[in-house]
Amino acid sequence: MTRMTPSTPFQCRICGGTGAHTVLDLGQMPLANRLLDSPDQPEARYPLRLVFCETCTLVQIVETVPPAELFRDYVYFSSFSDTMVTHASELVARTAAAESLGPQSLVIELASNDGYLLQFYRDRAIPVLGIDPAANVVAVAEQRGIPTRCAFFDASVAAGLVAEGMRADVMHANNVLAHVADLHGFVEGIRLMLKPEGVAILEMPYLRDLVDRCEFDTIYHEHLCYFSLSALAKLFERHGLVVQDVERMEIHGGSLRVSVVHASSARVRSSAVDALLASERRTGLGTLEYYRSFSEQVQGVRAALRALLADLKRGGTRIAAYGASAKGATLLNYFGIGSETIEFVADRSTVKQGHYTPGTHIPIVGPEALVERKPDYTLLLTWNFADEILRQQKAYRAAGGRFVIPVPDVRVV
Repeated sequence: MTRMTPSTPFQCRICGGTGAHTVLDLGQMPLANRLLDSPDQPEARYPLRLVFCETCTLVQIVETVPPAELFRDYVYFSSFSDTMVTHASELVARTAAAESLGPQSLVIELASNDGYLLQFYRDRAIPVLGIDPAANVVAVAEQRGIPTRCAFFDASVAAGLVAEGMRADVMHANNVLAHVADLHGFVEGIRLMLKPEGVAILEMPYLRDLVDRCEFDTIYHEHLCYFSLSALAKLFERHGLVVQDVERMEIHGGSLRVSVVHASSARVRSSAVDALLASERRTGLGTLEYYRSFSEQVQGVRAALRALLADLKRGGTRIAAYGASAKGATLLNYFGIGSETIEFVADRSTVKQGHYTPGTHIPIVGPEALVERKPDYTLLLTWNFADEILRQQKAYRAAGGRFVIPVPDVRVV
C-alpha cells in the first residue's frame, strides 16, 4: 500500500481532506456499463484507484467521471432481476405497515430506475414520485404508471420540489449514495424533502463485506464511495440527520440498510446502530491497517481464476460467461480475460443483448444460448445473484454445464 503523492488530485468527498492511501489500483479501465455497439468501437478509459481517507475514514475512488457520461442511456434495469423485485416488494410491505402509509402519504425514491420498487406502493394506493437521471429508464417507469422526474437529485432539485408542496413521509435511496460525487448536496436534499417525522431508508454495499469477501469487482467508476456505518454517520450528522436504525443484508454480496431521520425526530435510536459502530471500531475499519492485505487477496483470486481457465482451455473445453454486469467488466478487464477465453456473455436483459462488453469486446446474447450452444463451463460474473441464476439455468446444468463462481474464492458448481 502506498501513500498518494501530493500531485495526485484528490479531495475527500465527505471531509475535504487531501491525505489518502491507495488501497487498490486497478489501472486504466473502461466505463463498466458502457456497452459497445461493435467490437471495434472506440472507448475511453479512466484511472480506477481505491483510496482510504485518513481524516474521516471514507473509502473512495479518486477519479470522478462526469455523471452525464456515466448515466446517459443507462443499461441497468432493476426489473430484470427477480431477486431485486422480490427484495423491493418485501421492503415496501414492511415500510408501509411500519409507517402507517396511506393515500395521504408521499413516498419518494431517489434513483428510482424503472419503477421496480415504487410500483408496490402504487398498488397500495400510496402516492409516489420517482427521481432518476437516465431518460431512457425514466421513460420505462412512466410507461408503467410511475410518475418520475428526470434529474440528478441534489439540494436544488429538492428545494424546487418542496416549493411545489412535495415533502416525503418516506424516502428510499437504494444503491445510489455510492454513485454520488456531491454527497453533501444529495444528503442536504434529503433533509429538505423529509417531513419532520419522516424516515429516509437507504441501502448501499457494505465496505466490510467488500474487504472481507474480496469483492473487488464491485469497484468501478459509478461507485465513487464505499461506506462503513461510521463514515455514513459522520456524513448525515453534518446535515442535521442521524442514523436511527441499521441492518446488515446479504443482497449484492453484503449491504447495509440504514434508516435516517431528522436529529430533532422523536424516534428512538436502535441499539443496532451502537452495536455495529462498536463492531467497526473493534475490527479496525477506521484504520489503515485493516486494508493493507486487500490488494494481495485480489491478486490471489486473479491468479487462481486465470490458472483454472487456462487449464480448462488447454483441455479443449468451451467457456462462456453469464452476466454483462458492471462487476463483470471490472473482473474481466483487470484480470485480462477476453474473447480469447470467453466465447460469449449471456444476460437476461434484452437491453444488453446484441452489444459487446466494454474493454473485452465479447458479444452479449440471451441466456438461452447456454442450452443452445452448450459451453462446458460458464464464468458467473453476477455472482451476487448466484442462487437465482443457478435456479434459472437448471436445464443447462442438467445437460452437464458447470458454473465457475470467482468471488470470494474460485469454485466450480
